[in-house]
Amino acid sequence: MNLYLRYFDKETLVGNVDEALDFLHSIPEIELTPELEADIRDYVASDVFYPKRYKVRPRIYFIIIKTAAATMLDFKQKKALRTNLPTASGVPDRRDVNISAVTRLTEEHPGWYEGALDFKRVVMIPSTGKHEYRDTHFVAQCKANSGMDCYNRIVEHLKERVDNRSQFPSAKGKNFHFKYLGMWK
Repeated sequence: MNLYLRYFDKETLVGNVDEALDFLHSIPEIELTPELEADIRDYVASDVFYPKRYKVRPRIYFIIIKTAAATMLDFKQKKALRTNLPTASGVPDRRDVNISAVTRLTEEHPGWYEGALDFKRVVMIPSTGKHEYRDTHFVAQCKANSGMDCYNRIVEHLKERVDNRSQFPSAKGKNFHFKYLGMWK
């Protein structure tokens, strides 16, 4: 694992934390305190892969990014993107779980599906004649070719039966769940 560091137009790709600290020591504007050095060492040793930025002074930061890129050119061309690598703890990264959820959604598997959708339904309040949004949970079983097809069929069905101002969530979001029930006959 290499480290990419940048402070304005000064940047480097180094192989370990000591080289990174040497780079930061070479920049006069950055004051490296023992606490900052310890925090940088902790970040490099951790399983965290998102970029980390450190404040130099108000609205001025330097960043550190963990990367698998071997050269600066590889890093700039994004040739070393992490794909489905488990973290040191053996658990896949949260982004990898999201990728597999989207893949599962579009996977072709003809049969019966049960889809559950939470959406904002527009209803009229009879006493005032005004309309309001109400959270509504809807569950349906339908024939479909994939999870996405199940979502589309449910939303199409609901759009014919509820106020057209109702708001439906994305199929990729947390407000839609589906499960495959089996092959149709």
